[in-house]
Amino acid sequence: MGISYLTSRNTSDESFFTGDRESPWFLVAFGMVGAALSGVTFVSVPGMVGNNYFYFFQFILGNVVGYLFITFVLIPVYYKLKLVSIYGYLEERFGLKTRKTGSMFFLVSQSFGAALRLLLAAKILQFAFFDKFNIPFSITVIIILLLVWLYTNKSGIKTIVWTDALQTLFLISAAILTIFSITKSLNLTLVESVDEVINYKYFKVFNWDHKDGNYFYKQFIAGILIAIAMMGLDQNMMQKTLTCKNRWDAQKNTLTFSLILAITQFLFLGLGILFYIYAESKNITLPIGENGVYLDTDTLFPNIALNYLGLIAGVSFLLGIIAASFSSVDSALTALTTSLTYDFLDIQHKSSTEKKRIKNKVLFGFSLVVFIIIMLFANSRGDVISIIFNVAGYTYGPLLGLFMFGMFTSMHIRDKWVPVVCLISPILTYFLSVYLKNAFNFDFGFISIAVNGLFTILGLLIIKKRI
Repeated sequence: MGISYLTSRNTSDESFFTGDRESPWFLVAFGMVGAALSGVTFVSVPGMVGNNYFYFFQFILGNVVGYLFITFVLIPVYYKLKLVSIYGYLEERFGLKTRKTGSMFFLVSQSFGAALRLLLAAKILQFAFFDKFNIPFSITVIIILLLVWLYTNKSGIKTIVWTDALQTLFLISAAILTIFSITKSLNLTLVESVDEVINYKYFKVFNWDHKDGNYFYKQFIAGILIAIAMMGLDQNMMQKTLTCKNRWDAQKNTLTFSLILAITQFLFLGLGILFYIYAESKNITLPIGENGVYLDTDTLFPNIALNYLGLIAGVSFLLGIIAASFSSVDSALTALTTSLTYDFLDIQHKSSTEKKRIKNKVLFGFSLVVFIIIMLFANSRGDVISIIFNVAGYTYGPLLGLFMFGMFTSMHIRDKWVPVVCLISPILTYFLSVYLKNAFNFDFGFISIAVNGLFTILGLLIIKKRI
């Protein structure tokens, strides 16, 4: 609230959407780490090690390559066009219907992504705090959304650039303090802990079974494409980058961010192995399904941190997950508001009073949408991070196809048919995925985003204009 008060002074009509394009690049880079991690990485990544080993690191390596594409290909285009909503590029290249189609896929993707991220954090806060006072889960979610609304309503992205940095600090500090608590409990030095992690049965980094969803090339290529789609083609992440003063600062921001993020995700994977080592040494029973896989892996971190590791680990975990719960939704709500108001409501041509009125209504509306999605998925089980990336394969695939077709071809298309192509592509991807799984036991894994993007490109070739 204090940060919100300080950043909301001397604001303009555009502060909520652009941060007046004066954010320090290093602050944006550090803050984006927290937004990218959120409660999903904080909790899901350590837990998923039990079923997926260290294979997620193959995906992280692909992410690094994807961020290079964003830095040197996408950012120069966005700054050249002076975009507020990045889907303005699609209008420049193809037409208004294409812009609205791209924006609509983002709105759907981000609404579900933000809701699922917040769901995980809210469940943990419910378990740790609100159940003790017999407060219903729905009220917990309303309290979080209300607090987010209070500090983002006035200055939006200008405030979030700073609050994200604070949230990142808590997230990373919580992970480091938890590692310290585990190693102390196991009577291990730092060097001994690293040795234990490397030699543990779950430390398998590369998978060369081409039918498996965790096959190296599937994970690596999916890492590249999902990084491009979920950051470079995502209004939420790019809106922060576009608050930097110029293109050079924005590029330094993404390069720095990608490096810090990769190191931090590796840290969380290592933390996951430490949790399983700890559970094994303390004879902690973990729920296992009939097929031999661990169930409810998202509860591993909170269970051990809150019930076994003592006060420091418990408090640091709760501070981390509180930071995660806010970082997962504040910038998402701002980006959703920006995309709808710029891409559909033409807010840039409204008066100051009208801009404020529309912005407030849209922000409240998306808060309500996120609340509804959370309540619909409140009883879901499994690791949320896999759900998010699998959903992303279907919702971000058309965006990937549209942008790649626009940037790497000079063809023009019939704008009015773009919505049809972008709706058919994920449907075809789904049915092909089911067929290959049933007929050949071949799992797309996260690579479904590439298949979806290719279907979109093929559809765009069909509707190209004949010259």
